[in-house]
Amino acid sequence: MKKAHGIRSCLVVGAAVAVALLAPPANAASKEIVALQTQVQQLLDMVQRLQSTVDSRFGGMQRLVEQTADNAAQITQTVNALSQKINAQADATSGKLDTTSGQIQSLNDSVDELKTRIGNLDKTVHDLQTQLQNIQSPPPGTQQPGATPGGDTNGAPGAPTGAPMANQAPPLQPTFQAAMRDYNAAKYSVAAGEFQDVMHYYPQDDLAGSAQFYLGEIAYKQGNFSEAVTDYNAVLEQYGGNREAPAAQLRKGLALLQMGKRDSGIRELRQLIQRHPQTPEAAQARSKLNGMGVRIQAAR
Repeated sequence: MKKAHGIRSCLVVGAAVAVALLAPPANAASKEIVALQTQVQQLLDMVQRLQSTVDSRFGGMQRLVEQTADNAAQITQTVNALSQKINAQADATSGKLDTTSGQIQSLNDSVDELKTRIGNLDKTVHDLQTQLQNIQSPPPGTQQPGATPGGDTNGAPGAPTGAPMANQAPPLQPTFQAAMRDYNAAKYSVAAGEFQDVMHYYPQDDLAGSAQFYLGEIAYKQGNFSEAVTDYNAVLEQYGGNREAPAAQLRKGLALLQMGKRDSGIRELRQLIQRHPQTPEAAQARSKLNGMGVRIQAAR
């Protein structure tokens, strides 16, 4: 706009100068001078019309540029809003999928745990029946020579046969405490045998679940992560109500990560947070996932 005004000013000044230069003396007017002045006036008119045309077109171009800029800004805002909406929908969908997947997995775990417990109960009943049969029908050869069917031995009624009791169970608490002492002293092979005795002779006691957990800890400390996962699974499936269950699931997730099974390990830690959100083990799982840059689904 300023350039156009400058051009018009220059033309007007030039035309005025030309008129002044060509102006005749007071008494020397001629037809040629009059004609020249007429042409100069026409030139001035043309310059004004040209200036008006330039101003009009320049104004139109300026409005077009402004409209284009406004449209571009509106398009940018629309695209940004759409992108935010898509991201929000994607996050919501992902969260729902994670929650659904966790619920399905929890249901499957509960079903598996119930099946395992039923199997263990059947095995326990069978073992009890076998022990009862052994008690009622002692093996042959246990009666001392000279003993009568009535129980007399050399005429002494009620004398003991002298046969040792087979498979006598060790005391529960001392055996478990000894296993813990050996475990803390890194005597893993001895501790493992003692934990297995607790599980064998007292399979329904709560300490059997703890013994199973420490078998997994021994395998973990020795770098046998696959065996550790199996032992931790046994805790979760056979002793789901045991106090060591949250720790077993945490250690199972860590063992899976040590084995390079990232997705399985992350899923296990997320399930721990969903099942036992207020436990110290859940806090450790959150810290581990945060350190890995993994998003944690909020509890619902």
